[in-house]
Amino acid sequence: MEMVLITIVVALVFDFINGFHDAANSIATVVSTRVLSPKLAVVWAAFFNFAAAFFFGTAVAKAIASGIIDPKQASAYVILAALIGAITWNLITWWLGLPSSSSHALMGGLAGAGIARAGFAVLVREPKLTLPIIGVVPGLGEKWMLTVMFIVLAPLIGMILGLALMVAMSWIFQHRAPRSIDKWFRKLQLMSAAAYSLGHGGNDAQKTMGIIAGALLAGGILTPEEFAHGWGPYKWYIILGANGAIALGTYFGGWRIVHTMGAKITKLKPVGGFCAETAGAITLFMATHMGIPVSTTHTITGAIVGVGSTHRISAVRWGVAGRIVWAWILTIPASALVAAVVFWIIRFFHPGA
Repeated sequence: MEMVLITIVVALVFDFINGFHDAANSIATVVSTRVLSPKLAVVWAAFFNFAAAFFFGTAVAKAIASGIIDPKQASAYVILAALIGAITWNLITWWLGLPSSSSHALMGGLAGAGIARAGFAVLVREPKLTLPIIGVVPGLGEKWMLTVMFIVLAPLIGMILGLALMVAMSWIFQHRAPRSIDKWFRKLQLMSAAAYSLGHGGNDAQKTMGIIAGALLAGGILTPEEFAHGWGPYKWYIILGANGAIALGTYFGGWRIVHTMGAKITKLKPVGGFCAETAGAITLFMATHMGIPVSTTHTITGAIVGVGSTHRISAVRWGVAGRIVWAWILTIPASALVAAVVFWIIRFFHPGA
């Protein structure tokens, strides 16, 4: 019971850091366009992060709980090591000001700790992903393959939608005065920021829900039947706890990354902020509905790049974008390595881990 409680507390700390680390994703555009002050922006984003608890199901949580490593091998020590690995990588990238993916850090942590305990066989391989025309995709299981695919697809979809929305807005309002356009989109951007924060809370908080449910299963508090079908009497405690933690993290914000997202990639006006947030929200809603754990960071970065490129390609600071891409590539293996080392240390003191 003590290990279960410790693991749940660390999971909520990870969720808080996730919100803290990803606050920029929700508020960077609305702050950089000066629609809201930073203080009001974080309150706005945090409220909708929490409200997401009542709008989305638990498909992403189930993917994390049973689609990454074999739940039978997910002992409390494995989950704890995975969380420490993910938190460590999140703090490193936060300190460097890089908007890396908390989602992929958690997946890497689970994989690394699971492999350290039971070898590569611990990684889920069934059911396989089957795509139209292509057929069965070789490799790991469906959730693994979809998540890896969406490392590329999430920013690409965000970029295409952001580009398309920006072109459409430019065409629709081409004869309007710039001042009147700014006035309208300052109001509309409140709605797009709310939608994006809703999508952020809906997808990211569920990852912690899956971890907490796994810890309760490992501790014998949830039966396998309850774990597989709605988490029994603990369902709403898990959902509200996870969304509450990420909302608090967002409230306290991550100002280093706000600067990177809102100013260093490209400079935005209210219409651009609206298009980027709307594109990001649409992508997140779709992924959450499909039960795919995606990176909210990847998504909004792609959308901002798409909006910025409508002016001219040189409007996007590709050097900064390149550093971000390297952080994405390194996230899963780096967090996996840290988690594996943490698990080996735990096993040294507790051989039965």
